[in-house]
Amino acid sequence: MENYPITISKEKEVHHFEVGEYVHHEEGKCKYRVFENGTYVASFTPDDHDFLHICQNPGNVNEEILHLLADQIEAHHPQSVNDNIKKLEQ
Repeated sequence: MENYPITISKEKEVHHFEVGEYVHHEEGKCKYRVFENGTYVASFTPDDHDFLHICQNPGNVNEEILHLLADQIEAHHPQSVNDNIKKLEQ
């Protein structure tokens, strides 16, 4: 899968990220890698319900920004989110 852009705005700060998904994700390794200006700054891994958690933060990105970013990544993959809702309703 190709990388895709996500822009996060908080107060007067605007961050332009590029997200790469690693489809051959192995448990214990980060599934989504995030880049800003071509530099690797963070990564996320899904839990058992496909909700994302911060895996690494080598760019020391503000945690609030990372949570907003995780929300956007989850929204970019609605099938996983819909699967989670169905699982919770059962």
